[in-house]
Amino acid sequence: MRFLVTGAAGFIGYHTAKALLDRGDQVIGLDNLNAYYDVSLKEARLERLQGRDGFEFHKLDLADRSGIANLFIEARPARVIHLAAQAGVRYSLENPHAYIDSNIVGTLNILEGCRHTGVEHLVLASSSSVYGANTAMPFSVHQNVDHPLSLYAASKKANELMAHTYAHLYRLPVTALRFFTVYGPWGRPDMAYFIFTRKILAGQPIDVFNNGTHARDFTFIDDVVEGIVRTADKIAEPNPAWSGAHPDPATSAAPYRVYNIGNNNPVELMQFIACIEKAIGREAKKNFLPLQPGDVPKTYANVDALVSDVGFKPSTSIEVGIARFVDWYRSFYC
Repeated sequence: MRFLVTGAAGFIGYHTAKALLDRGDQVIGLDNLNAYYDVSLKEARLERLQGRDGFEFHKLDLADRSGIANLFIEARPARVIHLAAQAGVRYSLENPHAYIDSNIVGTLNILEGCRHTGVEHLVLASSSSVYGANTAMPFSVHQNVDHPLSLYAASKKANELMAHTYAHLYRLPVTALRFFTVYGPWGRPDMAYFIFTRKILAGQPIDVFNNGTHARDFTFIDDVVEGIVRTADKIAEPNPAWSGAHPDPATSAAPYRVYNIGNNNPVELMQFIACIEKAIGREAKKNFLPLQPGDVPKTYANVDALVSDVGFKPSTSIEVGIARFVDWYRSFYC
């Protein structure tokens, strides 16, 4: 199978491309290698993919309309896994235009490429942040998600809506995946667990927001990639029972599906930090702070739809996942 994977030098994109190559698929990788975080880490990921049979790389920005259109025409991917985006809730407070350029304009260019070249399935990265002000736990794909708390979250909700439009108008099968706090080896340096590990090893204090009481559905990268690949293999179909009188946000009369990919087990930040401390063998110096603007107190995924439709549920424990991350961090940086 010939896949286009956008964001192939990114955290999730790298692992996804590797998994596809490992099973014998062809992968066209796309990334602009921007400087949102350390480019050398992106280059190190990419170096592990380049030279492998079946992999080709294109340095290209999602907002480059003609460049993206030409790539689709030349590469003719059968399926697309769209993971590239401007990430980060807090960064969206400082640089809102980056989210429109990458997440809105960029996703439109991907949708147009899929439409005009007959792509048989588009898998689209969304985020647990779309649940925003919702408080009913666990978060279900069948809930309304009309109250985002950051522009990043709003851009991801917009991506889902844009994708549904293309599924409806052009019968482009689309599956949107809402990721819940992904972590693991080769992760993003702007994420809390990465910062905590670096500072604890250096003997520096860590900032603990919301006084350590907020909780996240931390999901290990291997579980996330398994969910991505499984859903990519199951082409989205219309729901024959869908009704406009009682619209289900997770399905449609169009070939469109939404799934959560989370560990289905929220962990408080202090417990998460304790796992890092145990893996490192050193206690952290902690600077307790209030909740930051744009953050939500808790995330918790209902994954029933993922289990019933693709037969998979993330299961890696936080203790195992963190130990594997710390081992990688020490081998890469120390």
